[in-house]
Amino acid sequence: MKIHKALAGAFLATATALTASAAYADGTVNIYSYRQPDLIAPLLDEFTKQTGIETNVQFLKKGMIEKLKAEGANSPADVILTVDIGRLSGIANEGLTAKVDNETINANIPENFRDSDGDWFGLTTRGRVVYASKERVEQDSITYEELADPKWKGKICTRSGQHAYNVALIASMIANKGSEFTEKWLAGVKENLARKPDGNDRAQAKGIFSGECDLGIGNTYYVGLMQNNEKDPEQKEWAKSMKVLFPNSGDRGTHVNLSGMALAKHSPNREQAIKLMEFLSSGQAQEIYAEKVYEYPIKPGTKPSDTVAGFGEIKADSLSLEKISELRKEASQLVDKVGYDDGPSS
Repeated sequence: MKIHKALAGAFLATATALTASAAYADGTVNIYSYRQPDLIAPLLDEFTKQTGIETNVQFLKKGMIEKLKAEGANSPADVILTVDIGRLSGIANEGLTAKVDNETINANIPENFRDSDGDWFGLTTRGRVVYASKERVEQDSITYEELADPKWKGKICTRSGQHAYNVALIASMIANKGSEFTEKWLAGVKENLARKPDGNDRAQAKGIFSGECDLGIGNTYYVGLMQNNEKDPEQKEWAKSMKVLFPNSGDRGTHVNLSGMALAKHSPNREQAIKLMEFLSSGQAQEIYAEKVYEYPIKPGTKPSDTVAGFGEIKADSLSLEKISELRKEASQLVDKVGYDDGPSS
């Protein structure tokens, strides 16, 4: 019995080692992703079809920086895929990315959506918009500044001010309007909240549906997810109850954040990884990706999916995402300074 157990253990260890070896085979591009594998599978399948290069995806819900640090020079990671400028720049700021200066990628990705040193590149964007009740909100346009207007007192729902998506929005306000203005504005929005900030962006849509609030702040892609949610049809009703307002369409444009990529610092398959990054930056790949995740492709000349186009036309703020990244710490400090997450004072 002991011999059989020993043999079984040895067999299992060997099988595990062979599986790991196959997953991280030379020439296979290893991807660390914050995006679900099924969302990027069509992209990777097309890449392999065109180039013959295989890919391997390791999905992480959190802890990518810690994992990359722990692996160090032995990390198998080649390409990093993540969402939000804070996460992208955070990985780069920890020295975990390699600089890429590639003519094809630079031509495909507009300057305001990539790092000036080549440490990260955007692929698609999502607008940080206002969800508005179709039943109770008559106006079809709005500005971020207007969210602090007392006429909306008790009518706005948002998630935590410290969430990365809201921190980036507040950072964009600092960049456009200055710190003093942004502090007063944020305090005004706080006083207009219907409740303490809570939940995710979908929860704000639910609040509008239930009548808890008339306005919510959320990302555009959540609208697409709710509209097409076959597993939870109730979310379709949430989406039907609201309209999407693109703030500041009449002036600087709507704040956008991004999904993006970076080359891992210790990439063992750099040549193949760069080929994947070139492909991901292409118009074809951006449109495939954008349709799956309900975001906007950013290569000039590309088009969003029919679902996303149905939200309405977006005029994106041309502010550099690199600038927003630099102001995130100050934005986070303002959230605490005005006590935003405590909710309205009365």
